[in-house]
Amino acid sequence: MATEQQRKELDARARAGEEVVPGGRGGKSLEAQEHLAEGRSKGGQTRSSQLGREGYQEMGRKGGLSTSEESGGEAAKSKGIDIDESKFKTGTKE
Repeated sequence: MATEQQRKELDARARAGEEVVPGGRGGKSLEAQEHLAEGRSKGGQTRSSQLGREGYQEMGRKGGLSTSEESGGEAAKSKGIDIDESKFKTGTKE
């Protein structure tokens, strides 16, 4: 944990627009960047647990193929890469 003086220095750098916390891009203060980073981490963990390992990997494979000209699904189709979207499905909530 950073000392109070270190936190003040980091906060000043964050207020100047620098990313001082990995994943905290866009936060206007040290505290804001910490909250953003925490939320982004939890979001990825939640999706991973919902989809399972295979589904999360398939989703990443599809997303990695996307470009500004075509979506990941279109790119996979044009390159002949099979993406199993059935792995994306989560359990239904009742």
